[in-house]
Amino acid sequence: MDSSLIPVIILAAAICFFTLLKIFRLHQEKKENHTSSSSVPPPSLSPSTPTSLSSDPPSFSSRHDVFPSFRGEDVRQNFLSHLLKEFQRKGITPFMDNEIKRGESIGPELIREIRGSKIAIILLSRNYASSKWCLDELVEIMKCREASGLTVMTIFYEVDPSDVKKLVGDFGKVFKKTCAGKTEEDIRRWTQALVEAATVAGYDSRKWDNEAAMIERIANDVSNELMNSVPSNDFDCLVGRKAHLENMEPFLHLSSNEMRMIGIWGPSGIGKSTIARFLFEEYSHGFQLSAFMENIKGRYPKPCYDECSAKLQLQADFLSKIINQKDMKIRRHLGVAKDRLKDKKVFVVLDDVDQLAQLDAMAKETHWFGPGSRIIITTQDKKVLKAHGIHHIYKVCFPADDEALQIFCMNAFSQNSPRDGFENLARDVTQLSGKLPLGLSVMGSFFRGMSKHEWIREIPRLKTSLDGKIETTLMFCYNGLCEEDQGLFLYIACMFNNERIENVEEHLAKNFTDVTQGLHILAEKSVISISSGYVKMHDLLARLGREIVRKQSIDKPGKRQFLVDPRDICKVLSNTKDCTSVIGINSECGEELCRIDRVLERMPNLQFLRLYGDASDLRSNLPQSLNYLPPLAKLLHWTSFPMKCPPSNFNSVFLVELNMPFSNLEKLWEGIQTIRNLKWMDLSSSSNLKELPDLSTATNLEKLNLSNCSSLAELPSSIGNAINLVELDLSFCTRLVELPSSIWNATNIVKLNLCGCTKLVELPSSTGNTINLAGLNFRFGLTQMGLQPSTGNINNLQMFEISISRGINPRTINLQACSRLKEQLDMGNATNLEQLDLTGCLNMPQIRSSIQTIAMNLSKNGLRKIPRKEGNMSHLLPKILQLKDLCKR
Repeated sequence: MDSSLIPVIILAAAICFFTLLKIFRLHQEKKENHTSSSSVPPPSLSPSTPTSLSSDPPSFSSRHDVFPSFRGEDVRQNFLSHLLKEFQRKGITPFMDNEIKRGESIGPELIREIRGSKIAIILLSRNYASSKWCLDELVEIMKCREASGLTVMTIFYEVDPSDVKKLVGDFGKVFKKTCAGKTEEDIRRWTQALVEAATVAGYDSRKWDNEAAMIERIANDVSNELMNSVPSNDFDCLVGRKAHLENMEPFLHLSSNEMRMIGIWGPSGIGKSTIARFLFEEYSHGFQLSAFMENIKGRYPKPCYDECSAKLQLQADFLSKIINQKDMKIRRHLGVAKDRLKDKKVFVVLDDVDQLAQLDAMAKETHWFGPGSRIIITTQDKKVLKAHGIHHIYKVCFPADDEALQIFCMNAFSQNSPRDGFENLARDVTQLSGKLPLGLSVMGSFFRGMSKHEWIREIPRLKTSLDGKIETTLMFCYNGLCEEDQGLFLYIACMFNNERIENVEEHLAKNFTDVTQGLHILAEKSVISISSGYVKMHDLLARLGREIVRKQSIDKPGKRQFLVDPRDICKVLSNTKDCTSVIGINSECGEELCRIDRVLERMPNLQFLRLYGDASDLRSNLPQSLNYLPPLAKLLHWTSFPMKCPPSNFNSVFLVELNMPFSNLEKLWEGIQTIRNLKWMDLSSSSNLKELPDLSTATNLEKLNLSNCSSLAELPSSIGNAINLVELDLSFCTRLVELPSSIWNATNIVKLNLCGCTKLVELPSSTGNTINLAGLNFRFGLTQMGLQPSTGNINNLQMFEISISRGINPRTINLQACSRLKEQLDMGNATNLEQLDLTGCLNMPQIRSSIQTIAMNLSKNGLRKIPRKEGNMSHLLPKILQLKDLCKR
């Protein structure tokens, strides 16, 4: 070869080599661009708190729920594909990189998609940091998290979160390789973004034995976060909300640091609760703690047979809600709320208060709460507010004519004005409804969907009844129901208002064709509401129903369907012999009921009996002996039942619910009674009760409340036949020595309360049955905690052992005030354990368990020492670890 050609050949070869290298790099960048951003939605565990509005907010609505950032070569064909499938099944839309239009710069497009997404998921895998594209995505995601509160969630897929945070291990090696030759600014931005991402609460795949379960959990969390992130439009239909806000501003005076109580006062149905809830939604987020206590009058009615206990319970419920701690108990005095909240800025709504005692229990003095707090009280009774020293009172007035028309139209037409051709008709109905918002809502719902001809046909009937007062409106609504729905309306108004929906359905199952559908129809027509599992009817509607029943026979109350007024029962006692029409009594007891037994003898068809009132009045006024109880009774609720034992001819065959709290009972009956229909039994605070009857036939019993039955020493072994028992409350049964081993035959039991059972030695061993306890409360209870034998009095508890091999696997354990708990706490194989409460324990125990994630409460312990032994909690990933107010170690 000619030597002069060698340089030419070398030059040509070099050009060819670098050309091929450039093509290869372009190909790799294109491939990297394609694989770095794909769509995968993760669970939003820790939504970021918005700090400020973005300086460049997106001007478009996102088409996607989730923006995933991931390295395709690590996860695309396995974990990611399964996660995407689960998202699809739950209707979650992730961003897909193949949606980017060709010819458009991919960078700006992705930035817009990140800013427009509701959730960003960072799937950190081994090679995530090998992609410059992934790292730039991550930087943009963390910028949006800081600027606009974008919810960010991380998944650590087969990598250690600490390796990501510290940039060590295999993950760190990959990152350092990517940083080679890059600018210091790029390296700084990437490093900061990775460290921030590693601190976001997320999922560590190494801690999940079942990847399918992990994926399902992620999808569920994402779905829940998406639902919670939807802006509230509950008050879009609140007519005059702007005016209410303006009117309330001087009363709230939020710029002031003083603590204020504000009353919202007006008649039933005027919209007090709606306004209060609107204010709560508008302002409560700016306060340290908040709570909306609804329907206080309904839950704590007057009269109260034990005002002190009711106050303690009300305060416990209030504190449970405001500090988000379930099953709180207050045993001694009402100073707890003041002690817990005196330095907290709170926003509280106490809705529908009708007694001063209710305010005394929850907000007695302004100094119970910290500076800047606001307490809003809604009530019909202005006297309650004045008696409590509340001077900031907002009176809710009836709406103006145009606002009343808007309220009606929103319910009748789903718009704030009448439809064409309905203008005069809508104004007529609005005028006849008395402008009460409740009546306008009820009437609007009634007319919704009707043709103009139907309106014209129905309105004259409205005009001819009761001169257009609010009772007319409600009566017109009642007349619009079919005969069966009218019957259900009366049952709720007279017997089952503010009752749990399952109780109503069970009691009335045989009285109506389809109770569930009937309740649905009444709810649609705004006659009732179903809220938090309870059937609720406005008190004006309930009063209407009782008035309808009264008019069934004005002069002869024994001919009526229900008796709800003691005076009517008194008339029955005096005059009426024929009471076969009466199927329900719901009445406060007074001295006029001293001969109630004579009434019952004349009511062979009575199915529902509620007698309640002040305990002392009941004991003094009611008969001390009875010869008769209704043989067809499904519901028997008799507070302070006066006898030691029911009549010998007592028939329990049809009983579904038996409530006799504060009774004089020593026993229920001799021998075996058929009680297979019984589902709920409450004998709480029956201090003389010494024994329970044979429960062999109680196969459908679900709830049994024996709390404060201080003479009860044992349970019958037949309790094992109550195989559907879900809740058993034995709290403060101070003479209870042991439980029968047959109790574990009730394998459906979820809540077992042994609080205050100071003589109970131990729990019996399970015989192989699996008990899925969700809550086990033995505070101030067991002498020996015998899920495994012997542990010591709850106040002296030194060791707690729980073994799934014995069939017990609870999700929560309460070890409050176990001041002598030793340093060793053996949870065995309690794999379902989620919450461990060690409040009041002086020693932080050495936790031995196979669990990996646990919520622990160690607040206000005054811990004397925390073990420093290696591995004490190294295997745990605490979800909540409250170490507030600990004394110096």
